[in-house]
Amino acid sequence: MNRLCFARLFRFSAAGLALTLNAGCGALFPKAALQPSFYTLDSAPAAPHAATGGVPRVLTAAPTLIINPPGAASGFDSPHIIYSRGSHTHEYFSHSEWVDTPARMLAPLIVAAIENGGAFSAVVLTPSVAAGDLRLDTEIMRLEQDFVGQPSRVRFTLRAYVVDDATRRVITWREFDETVAATSEDPQGGVVAANRAVQIVLEKLASFCTEAAGSWQPPMPKF
Repeated sequence: MNRLCFARLFRFSAAGLALTLNAGCGALFPKAALQPSFYTLDSAPAAPHAATGGVPRVLTAAPTLIINPPGAASGFDSPHIIYSRGSHTHEYFSHSEWVDTPARMLAPLIVAAIENGGAFSAVVLTPSVAAGDLRLDTEIMRLEQDFVGQPSRVRFTLRAYVVDDATRRVITWREFDETVAATSEDPQGGVVAANRAVQIVLEKLASFCTEAAGSWQPPMPKF
């Protein structure tokens, strides 16, 4: 075998050895899996309502509100961040999630928003041994990022019932629905829009509960 053939054979052997080593290293040291990003609902409460008429509110005359943990419609009761690309379709991002279910994250935000309104002598989240005059039941009907149009938009729908705790009678109910444009076409942009939509709904929910408290009549004393 002449020197030229030997040199070519050596180069081919070296190239084959390099490929084998690379494949072996890939098996020994696999690429790190893409880690998910986690997001929260942490809407900032609105500024406290100012007192009207210069007369301080007598808190002992105000009702106590018991808040049940929010529920969620089917499909919206998991930590998945939901999006849609067409009618009647729901998908979720593979590498972006809520840190908890939206309903669990929403519960303390509801309490803070209603406490901030100052219409109740106390606002208590169940489970609790406290007795109440009124009860608030809520359910998340929708929380999703819609990519059908541009920019994409996040829609948040919350249904709320105020119940007389003594008679179990529904005093009033309302469905709140807000849509906010996403700041970018990705999960992070959707999360920013979701938090804004939640903030708007919570402000409306607090006003709704204030109206219910204003129309509430304490039970007549028994003699």
